[in-house]
Amino acid sequence: MKLLLYSHFFAPSVGGVETIVLSLARGLAGLRDSSGGPQFEITLTTQTPAGDYDDSANPFRTIRRPGFLQLETVVRNADVVHAAGPALAPLLLSLLARKPFVVEHHGFQTICPNGQLLIEPAGMPCPGHFMAGRQAECLRCNLNQGWVGSYKLWVLTFVRRFLCARATANITPTRWLGDLLQLPHVSAIPHGLEIIEPVSNSEPSPGRPVIVFQGRLVTTKGVRLLFAAARLLREQNRNFELLIIGDGPERESLEQFVRDSELESRVCFAGRLNGTQLDAALARAFAVVVPSLGGEVFGLVIAENMLRALPIVASDIGAFIELLGGSGLTFRTGDAAALAASLGRLLDEPSLAANLGRRARERALHFCDKSRMIEAHARVYRDVYAAAKA
Repeated sequence: MKLLLYSHFFAPSVGGVETIVLSLARGLAGLRDSSGGPQFEITLTTQTPAGDYDDSANPFRTIRRPGFLQLETVVRNADVVHAAGPALAPLLLSLLARKPFVVEHHGFQTICPNGQLLIEPAGMPCPGHFMAGRQAECLRCNLNQGWVGSYKLWVLTFVRRFLCARATANITPTRWLGDLLQLPHVSAIPHGLEIIEPVSNSEPSPGRPVIVFQGRLVTTKGVRLLFAAARLLREQNRNFELLIIGDGPERESLEQFVRDSELESRVCFAGRLNGTQLDAALARAFAVVVPSLGGEVFGLVIAENMLRALPIVASDIGAFIELLGGSGLTFRTGDAAALAASLGRLLDEPSLAANLGRRARERALHFCDKSRMIEAHARVYRDVYAAAKA
C-alpha cells in the first residue's frame, strides 16, 4: 500500500507532533507481510526544511517543502493519505482526487479558531464558544491578530470542520478529544512511546525534595501558577526545591516573578536539557508537576515521566485525567491553592509518592505501547483502503 504521510512540522524541528510522526513512520516502515515484504511504501511530506538533518537515515522517502503541483502528484499517487493535523492543502487535494484520507488531530483546530481552546490574551480555558455557536466571542478572542486576521482564523475553522467531516477516518490520541471534536469516524489511538527506564529511588536524594517542571516556558503551561503554589508551600514551612527544565519567551518574566516573590533560594532554572543531562536532572526528581492551563490533547511530558516511575501532579484537563488513569494526583486547573495542597500531600507522604510512581509506570507501559499504536494505525489504513476499493 502506498501511504502518504503529511506533517507540516517535522524533524529537525522539535515538538510532540514531530516526535510522534517520526516514530509512526519508522514503525510502519518496519511492518512486514507474510512474504517478508514491506506492508507500506511510505512517502512523508513536510514544509520543514532539512537543515543538517539526514533524511537518508530514515527507512522512508521524504519530500520537503513541496510546491502545490508536486503535492498534488504525490497525493494522486498514494493509496491512502494521512495528515498530521487538519492541513488544508493535502485534505482538499485528497478530496478532489477521491483518495481515502485520514486526519490525526494533535490540537483543537476544528473546534477553536486559535487551535488552543483558550481565551486570548488571558490564556484561560475556553468553555467551547465555537461549538456552542457563540461566534462573536471567537472573533473577539483573536483580536490580537486584528479584525481581518481574527475573521480569517474563524472562517478557516469552518473549512477544517468541513474537510474533516469528509475524512475517511479521524484519529485522536484520547477519547476525551474525540468527544470534544464531534466528528464522524473517530478512533482513539494513544501515542506510543519508546521504553524509558525508571529512575532509581532506592536512595532518597540528599537535601530538599526536588519538584520538577518540564516544558516550554509559555503562559499556557502554568509555570506562574506553580510559583504561586510554591509561595503557599513556603508559608507552610514546607521543605522543597523547584527545578524548571525548559526555555521559552516567558523565561525572563518568570525569573523576575521569582525574584519579586523571594523564591530565588527555592527555584532553579535549568534551561533546555536533552539526553544524559535530562536523565541526570530527572534522576533527582521527587515528583513532576504539569500545571497546564489548557491547550493539551495528550501530555507527552506526563507519559514520559510516568515511564520513569515518577509521581505526577497535573491539572485536571480531560486528556491528562485519561492518560493518568488514576495513577497520579490532579488538581483544579488554574487553582494555585489546590496545586499546593496536592504537592503538600506528596511531601507529607513519601510512601504515597513511591506508590504513585510504580502505578504510573504500569499505566504508561500499557496505555502508551508503541507497537500497539503502530498496529492500530495500520489497521485504520487497511480498513479505509479496503472500503475505498469496495
